[in-house]
Amino acid sequence: MNIGYARVSTQDQRPELQLDALAAVGCEQVFQEKASGKDKDRPELDTCLKVLRQGDTLVVWRLDRLGRSLKDLVEIVHTLEVRGVSFQSLTENIDTTNAGGKLIFHVFAALAEFERNLIRERTVAGLAAARARGRMGGRRVKMSKTDVRKAAAMLHDPLITKTEVARHFGVTRVTLNLALKREGYPQNPAAPQEPGESTT
Repeated sequence: MNIGYARVSTQDQRPELQLDALAAVGCEQVFQEKASGKDKDRPELDTCLKVLRQGDTLVVWRLDRLGRSLKDLVEIVHTLEVRGVSFQSLTENIDTTNAGGKLIFHVFAALAEFERNLIRERTVAGLAAARARGRMGGRRVKMSKTDVRKAAAMLHDPLITKTEVARHFGVTRVTLNLALKREGYPQNPAAPQEPGESTT
């Protein structure tokens, strides 16, 4: 059984071209929706994929109607293949019911893996370059060492509250406390302390 999926990207696009092409190849059921290709939430596609059974063929007018990216497309088609469902794209003349169509998707899968490896290598190289310049990866701290030093100096004034200091630096009291602790300052610098004592 041929089951079709049609998608248009915006509300002003019309799906008739896709619907006519899918009907011409004998699709007995067609799922259609209006959604951007970048949208993860595509309920009609989800329903379509659930309806497909072993021996069925999912038919689309063009490859970009189905996948949000090459990786996404390869994953969908691979999942269908595992379930015994074939795939056909009319514009690109791809049909996984034959050896040529299967070969094309093996090439697509290799390209997707190649793309992932390139991204991984660039990320690792970027982090290494950042470390060489003295920068570390990860989330940027909200208070620099200079900010923390200034905050500790401000807190030496017993008339200035920690809430006021936190507001001054645009952070929460929790963030301020963590920053003071990180840089080795007492939580309340204005309070008298014994050696080794930390007042919260």
